[in-house]
Amino acid sequence: MNIEQRVTELVEEKLADRPDLFIVSIKFHSNGKLMILVDGDNGIGIDDCVKISRHVGFHLEEENTIDTAYNLEVSSPGIDMPLTLPRQYSKNIGRELSVKTTAGTKREGKLLAADENTVTIEEKVKEKGKKAELVESVIPINEISETKVLISFK
Repeated sequence: MNIEQRVTELVEEKLADRPDLFIVSIKFHSNGKLMILVDGDNGIGIDDCVKISRHVGFHLEEENTIDTAYNLEVSSPGIDMPLTLPRQYSKNIGRELSVKTTAGTKREGKLLAADENTVTIEEKVKEKGKKAELVESVIPINEISETKVLISFK
């Protein structure tokens, strides 16, 4: 079993009684950094990150899973991190997004809805000589290469 699989099992154990929390990603980098990204439907607090870190760290040491020095980091994905899971889209309904498609186009708009297969955004479309109008666009998730939440300082 590889390290990432074992860490996934350990995090899932710790999250078993917390259905509002979910794993975003787990990566063990060649420089010895073990990065665990966890999020929640209503966000995740530092206390939850600490509990996950202690649980995973304890078991990794107890089992001697990693035989070299490593750095364990548990956090929520930063605002600059792209959305990767349908559950992340659902939690961001109502926010402005920037969506890059696999065809190379970039679209921006308010996230109206999301499910396992599609996201619906409301974007401004301006045709030459006409006033911009709001249009709902449904984008299949498999046609999205990257989605980021836009931050407004207004």
